[in-house]
Amino acid sequence: MNPTLGNPSSIGGPQRSAPNKVAPADGGDGLIDRWGRRHTDLRISVTDRCNLRCFYCMPPEGVPLLPREAILDFDEIVRVVHVAARLGVRKVRLTGGEPLVRKNLPALIGRLAGEAGLADLAMTTNGTLLADYAQELRRAGLQRVNISLDTLDRRQFQALTGQDALDQVLQGIEAAQAAGFWPIKLNALAIRGFSESQIVPLVRFALERGLEIRFIEFMPIGIVNQWSPERVLPAAAILSILRREFGSVEPVDSWGPAESEAGREEETASAVSLVAATETRRGASFQPPARCYLLGDAGARIGIISSMSRPFCRSCGRLRLNAIGELRYCLFAQRGWDLRTILRRGGDDEELIHIFRAAVQAKPLRPNTPGQQPQTHLAMCQIGG
Repeated sequence: MNPTLGNPSSIGGPQRSAPNKVAPADGGDGLIDRWGRRHTDLRISVTDRCNLRCFYCMPPEGVPLLPREAILDFDEIVRVVHVAARLGVRKVRLTGGEPLVRKNLPALIGRLAGEAGLADLAMTTNGTLLADYAQELRRAGLQRVNISLDTLDRRQFQALTGQDALDQVLQGIEAAQAAGFWPIKLNALAIRGFSESQIVPLVRFALERGLEIRFIEFMPIGIVNQWSPERVLPAAAILSILRREFGSVEPVDSWGPAESEAGREEETASAVSLVAATETRRGASFQPPARCYLLGDAGARIGIISSMSRPFCRSCGRLRLNAIGELRYCLFAQRGWDLRTILRRGGDDEELIHIFRAAVQAKPLRPNTPGQQPQTHLAMCQIGG
């Protein structure tokens, strides 16, 4: 193993204003990889447990659950975030599994909300428990929530998730709005043969309630028997459905160049050429993965994350920490870097910083052969969404 690359493991309140380009507190240049991408976004899975069984996230029989002592405790999570903030991380999102099944989660949020340098503290949830916690989460300092909602049809919801819980999700959305969360984003997975009939009702539901909705192309994460290229409903098909209903649907942002097969000449060039091409924008702030569109006369925006048909790898500034303390540079990463061992043997911050930098430097320009086969042996609930 190359010692310069760290130790990759093989185990499976009120709004705060953003700081003005706060320099990393360690005096370095932040977490910039070989391709010039600055990493300022950390996704943290607080649990591998979930109260739903969405087929794209977890097999029907579930997955082997980690013993509780294997999962990072709140002190350990807070310490990792403190080090990440020193390195220029400005956005933290809590995920799972379902993060709200983690006991005393508002207490963790309260501690993270006080971390100097963080500009954004958010959470992704399935919404089933949100009605019980929305006010407490808001008081603790959580700023934003994303809520997964793939259908408004009760029978389809039950077929998709294994639970008759649509009413609880809708109550959770109402509670989040009442608590003052804004913006609230709905995440809807786009699956061919399932989602076509759901797109327009979901968009109208969001428009009527002042919510933002984003459609996410089905990705090959972990569940070998559930994903195939034929099940991906691509952005072009989503846009076609929207145009039939709303008329013109036009992009409203400069999202950057596509990474389609037709536009990958730069990526097939030599490594020297690639580095030279990206060096001029080294450390730049990249666009978020969702491309926004304006819906004709409706005058509202929707987003599409075209992770399969138009990958956004060249603009990725995210890192992921799963529940057992593995730092991963991508959902498709085959391995992670073990922070838990360092934390539990009393390692100092410099060791953690070394691992962060090693993981970022090992990050490829894009995953190997994306979209062909599932690229990890872990389910989404084990990686952290």
